[in-house]
Amino acid sequence: MRIVFLGGAETVTGSKYLVETDSTRILIDCGLFQGYKWLRRRNWQPLPM
Repeated sequence: MRIVFLGGAETVTGSKYLVETDSTRILIDCGLFQGYKWLRRRNWQPLPM
């Protein structure tokens, strides 16, 4: 099993967690980034997976 942290670093919003096994990928808690405009733009970026 592998857990990838995809957001929420240096901020309290936008946390996402990708849990992967050999056969399954699950994205958990796909929150939104809030605050500065440059940070909110990340809500529409493709996920890095």
